[in-house]
Amino acid sequence: MSEFQYKGRPLGIPIVGIGTQPIEEGDEQFNFTGSPGAMPTYHPPILPEPEEIENLVEAKALLRRLQEAMANYRAGRPALVFDLSHLDAANLDLVNQVLNEGEVSVVYEGSPRLHIQESVLTGIWRVRTYDAQQVLVSDVIEVGDIPSVVRDKTFANATPIDTDLEHLPQGIINSPSLITEIVEQSHAWQANTLAHVINLSLLPLSPDDLAFLGERLGVGEVTILSRGYGNCRIGSTQKRNVWWVKFYNSDDALILNTIEIIDVPEVARAAQEDLQDSALRLAEILEIYQ
Repeated sequence: MSEFQYKGRPLGIPIVGIGTQPIEEGDEQFNFTGSPGAMPTYHPPILPEPEEIENLVEAKALLRRLQEAMANYRAGRPALVFDLSHLDAANLDLVNQVLNEGEVSVVYEGSPRLHIQESVLTGIWRVRTYDAQQVLVSDVIEVGDIPSVVRDKTFANATPIDTDLEHLPQGIINSPSLITEIVEQSHAWQANTLAHVINLSLLPLSPDDLAFLGERLGVGEVTILSRGYGNCRIGSTQKRNVWWVKFYNSDDALILNTIEIIDVPEVARAAQEDLQDSALRLAEILEIYQ
């Protein structure tokens, strides 16, 4: 069977069944390397002594505003934005040292192109915007359970699902019933309700079924990559509120393959207790600079 393609790139839909998945072509930019051998834990950053950064008042003021925002933010609200363009190199370097890079990144392939990386403090995101020549035009920090682009733009260009199930290719057996279910559930889903989850790993689906399902759903503009407890790839489709979520074990073997119908999958969002924990950790870091 030839692999379905969308916009010239393979869909990379895996065969279900633990231990039976082939390497997914077209997924090279999403391959996870350096699989965690143990559960990751938070380690405070190594920071300069107070007297070494006494003059970096702008960076310290920004970090205090971030801490206050984290302490007052509630999950589900719009993200709070803090511009970094006014910081000189020394002040920006201190902010970078404190926040560092965490386990989650977001790829947005719309326009403008964004590079998004969560800090070591859950719920604090570095969002960089680039123009067509890959020149940095904006550099901000967002405080939120999910970056604003995920909520605001993921399905801005969504298209209806093709429900024509006549004259299907050979090898298509069970995916047409899933298309019907996805259409019904995506139309019925309402804000602030639980996700409707279809566990593909437990269903009798052939490679042709999965490829057909991928072709009908399409490849969306947002992919969320998490390298936390194992690895997770959360990909938007081109259909409103429909996500394809894949979980991998520490050996990079696909162990759970699901379709989720929701605005943003819960596994991608920072929980309120994690946001509160980040506020406390940042307060502890800033204590030495009071």
